Amino acid sequence: MKPVSLITGGSTGIGAATAAGLLKQGHRVALTGRDADKLAKFATAQDAGDDIITLAGDTADPADVRGAARCVLQWWKRLDNVVVNAGFSLPGTLMDHTPEAMRAMVLTNVLGPALVVRECVPHLKESRGRLVLVGGVAGAEHTPDDLYSVTKWAVHALAENTRLAVAADGVGVTLVAPGTVDTPFWDSRGGLPGGPAMAAQDIADCILFALNQPRGLDLNHLQIRPLGQIG
Repeated sequence: MKPVSLITGGSTGIGAATAAGLLKQGHRVALTGRDADKLAKFATAQDAGDDIITLAGDTADPADVRGAARCVLQWWKRLDNVVVNAGFSLPGTLMDHTPEAMRAMVLTNVLGPALVVRECVPHLKESRGRLVLVGGVAGAEHTPDDLYSVTKWAVHALAENTRLAVAADGVGVTLVAPGTVDTPFWDSRGGLPGGPAMAAQDIADCILFALNQPRGLDLNHLQIRPLGQIG
């Protein structure tokens, strides 16, 4: 039976590269994202037939998260892997952000992953599956006036909190914490910063590595920088 994987933020960047890799490995893949057109375009390009479904929605919306999980279970009757990738950043610093924009980022980057964990972990216990949360180097090191960094610290905490909660149930939990990655993430921040950067495929390969660990091994933390990135 083909394994089933759910990826949030799956239309571009790291999520899309991970989805493509899982499809090549014979998985059935469900992708979520806010932009239905981007999801559909990516899915069509994969030419994967019934092995891919797209579920437009907001990971900060409990109803959307619940609906996505239920749809996967209705279609494929199981859930083996979940990759929590959806998130965004704001241009400028904490001092520049409006309270409304700050709220949106905190809801997407912190509440969203927590909702996905709450909704999906019971199904991962049944399959003894794996959960990957995409954090970041920003979540491991302080950055002045950077609320995005604060949200990624929260994802790192959620990963360890969840690991402690589900380790006895046979669920693997991995935090993948990338440094600078060349993806559409930077479009809202004036473009990719100078210096070395990784490709989305590099991080997708790390996620696949975590998901492909043999049963009984729990790979908990992968922090990856492009060679030459200091902070």
